[in-house]
Amino acid sequence: AFFVLENLIKRNTDLVKRMENENHLVCNHTYSHKAMVGISEECFINELKKLENSCIELTGNQLSKYYRPPEGRFDEASLSYAQKMGYKTVFWSFAYADWDNNKQMSSEKAKSKILDNIHNGEIMLLHPTSSTNAKILQEIIQELKRQGYRFGSLEEL
Repeated sequence: AFFVLENLIKRNTDLVKRMENENHLVCNHTYSHKAMVGISEECFINELKKLENSCIELTGNQLSKYYRPPEGRFDEASLSYAQKMGYKTVFWSFAYADWDNNKQMSSEKAKSKILDNIHNGEIMLLHPTSSTNAKILQEIIQELKRQGYRFGSLEEL
């Protein structure tokens, strides 16, 4: 599943279309990555709807009804708003510091961090702008398959 922002859809429209065409879930991570805690229902709805509309306008495709809150920050109200909009809120069970493009860890350190923390049912958060992730992802996938893990979709959870 790919949780996208408006800027990704706008700058990489063909990539987002490819995600959809290859049967990946393209999901809502809000329009502008603003904090979604303590905001009004109207503001919350606007953030998700603006992204939905951008996706349809730029790719011709609708987003899957999964939502990941920016920075994983949430409150009861935001969970309720998402549910009212028909979204399932998704959190990760593993993440590592891969989001800062100026502070990428070595491939070996990243592989070790990922493989040392693997667990059944894991939802792994990897940021698409990480050059390290791009280098190691195929190897990580192959190693996890070798260990007997399989990959599934959010729809299976």
